[in-house]
Amino acid sequence: MLAIATLMTATQAHAQTETVLHSFGAEKKDGQRPFTGLTADASGNLYGTTFYGGAHGYGTAFKLTPAAGGAWTETVMHTFNHDGRDGIYPEGNLILDSAGNVYGTASAGGTHGYGSVFELSARAGGGWTEKTLHNFNVLPDGQNPSAGVVFDAAGNIYGTTAYGGVHGVNGGTVFELTPNATGGWTEKSLYSFLYGGTDGYYVGSGVILDTLGNIYGTTTNGGLYGDGIVFELTPKAGGSSTETILHNFNGTDGWSPSAGLILDASGNLYGSTEVGGANHAGVVFELSRAAGGGWSETLLHTFSDGTDGFGPDSNLIFDSPGNLYGTTGGGGAYGLGIAFELTPSASGAWTESILHTFGIFGDGSGPVGLVFNANGNLYGTTEIGGVHGLGTVFEVTP
Repeated sequence: MLAIATLMTATQAHAQTETVLHSFGAEKKDGQRPFTGLTADASGNLYGTTFYGGAHGYGTAFKLTPAAGGAWTETVMHTFNHDGRDGIYPEGNLILDSAGNVYGTASAGGTHGYGSVFELSARAGGGWTEKTLHNFNVLPDGQNPSAGVVFDAAGNIYGTTAYGGVHGVNGGTVFELTPNATGGWTEKSLYSFLYGGTDGYYVGSGVILDTLGNIYGTTTNGGLYGDGIVFELTPKAGGSSTETILHNFNGTDGWSPSAGLILDASGNLYGSTEVGGANHAGVVFELSRAAGGGWSETLLHTFSDGTDGFGPDSNLIFDSPGNLYGTTGGGGAYGLGIAFELTPSASGAWTESILHTFGIFGDGSGPVGLVFNANGNLYGTTEIGGVHGLGTVFEVTP
């Protein structure tokens, strides 16, 4: 069932200041081309990955630390190395545990060449030590994790692979990593997607968990109409999971959800599709549990392929009043992407405000993801642009 919220004209938000905190590629050891958003810690430090660059050219994990006077200092925590052991080409976001260790994925490389999950731990004398938690190996294991991972309350790690699984190379998986008694991690495939059927396939985004341990995510392709799905995995006795398809996209209501989902306090799901909708420029949607069972989709905003943005391809975030924030990879006044806010009204309508239009004064283009700090500032990355043309980290300040 599809409901469409009343849409209002996009407006240009006032008094938003964008600042480039770092331009990638100033020297060889620096990263290039960040393909995902950032993670902030309680001290205001920012963590992320770049797909290319670093001393070996296969990507980096980096940290940005605020300094006096408004400057930021970059630390390359790890340079990925195509040496048959280390992963390469990280394109997912990073997460932190309570001890400050950093976790992420590499989309290729590792022992078998199909990607890995890694941990970075700070050394007492400075620097960071990398440890590989799992090397992927195609069949029946997954292949090429292109998104980040998440923790559950017990400290287990969950993530996705774009390909691989028990049904063949083209399906994709959802996996779990559990700490074991020897100090390592044990990987378990929770679900393998079936290429070409009514099941979804190609899992390019990560997953989220609710308080009951149910897992939610999206596939870019597959489903009844071939345009992607939203799925739920429910744990079963014995360790496997049952998949429920919550929504099949059909093009007019969105197509190709390449970003993940977020949950609100009422259990509603929010996400975006990169294309589709009335203008073929992507949508922001909400899924709510219907009274008679199942889920109902509401379109909160349909992008126009114009100044209001085109191609939302990264995760949304909430602020405390319930406004939604995100980015589009294209569109805007210069065609190079925007940062936007969607604000709900009592009538159920959502109004889009453009917080920043990219493509002027070397501020980067192709923005990816947003994250808040404690002061309400927004931070994200751009895939290209900046002083050296290889991407940036930016701040948007109210």
